[in-house]
Amino acid sequence: MDAFASFFDSQSASRNSWSYDSLKNFRQISPIVQTHLKQVYLALCCAVVASAAGAYLHLLWNIGGLLTTFACIGCMGWLLSLPPYLEKKRVALLMAAGLFEGASIGPLIDLAIEIDPSVLITAFVGTAIAFGCFSGAAMVARRREYLYLGGLLSSGLSILLWLHFASSIFGGSAAIFKFELYFGLLVFVGYIVVDTQDIIEKAHLGDLDYVKHALSLFTDFVAVFVRVLIIMLKNSAEKNEKKKKRRD
Repeated sequence: MDAFASFFDSQSASRNSWSYDSLKNFRQISPIVQTHLKQVYLALCCAVVASAAGAYLHLLWNIGGLLTTFACIGCMGWLLSLPPYLEKKRVALLMAAGLFEGASIGPLIDLAIEIDPSVLITAFVGTAIAFGCFSGAAMVARRREYLYLGGLLSSGLSILLWLHFASSIFGGSAAIFKFELYFGLLVFVGYIVVDTQDIIEKAHLGDLDYVKHALSLFTDFVAVFVRVLIIMLKNSAEKNEKKKKRRD
C-alpha cells in the first residue's frame, strides 16, 4: 500500500509542477536529438501525405483491398530489413508504405464521404490534435517516465488480437466490437506516448534512424485515425436513424 501511495503522490506532484515554463522546457533533449525529432516528424508528415494520395487513388480507381494491405506490410518489412545508410531507398519504401496504407483504408474513407464528408475532416483534425498533444506531453515529461507502459500496452494489444481472432472464428457481437474499438483507441493513444519517449531515448543512445522512428509513429497515427473515424461514423449513423424515426 505504501508503494501505491508513493506512486500516486509522485504523479500528483508531477502534475502540480506543470506550468507554461515546463511546456517550453526541452533542456533534457539535446540539440542533436531535437534535430533528429524534426527529421522524424518531417518524414511522418510526408508519409501521411503519401497515405492521403493512396486514399485518393482508391477513390479514383478502387485499388484498395487485400493486395494493398500485403504490399504495405511488405514495404514495411523491406524497410526494416535494410541498413540505415541506404537512406534514399528506405525513405522511398516509407512513402510506398504510406501510399499502400492509404489505399487500404480507402474503402473506409469512401464510406465516410458517402455518409458525411465533414466527419472525415473532423476525424483527421481530431487525430492530428490528439497526436500532437500526447506526443508533446511525452517530450516535455521526464525521460523514461512513460516507458514502463510499454509492457501494459503490449498486453492490451495481444488482448485485442486474441479477441479479433476469436470473433472471426466464433462470431462477434456489437458489444465486443465496441470494446475492441474503444480499447484499441486507448492502446494506440498510449503507444503514441511510449513510442515518442522510446524514440527520444534511443536517439540519446545514438540511434538516429529517423525513417524507422517515423514508421513507428505513422502506424500509431493511422491506427488512431481509423478508430476515431469508425467511432464518428457509428455515431453519425445512429443520429441519422433517430432522425428518420422521428420523421416517421
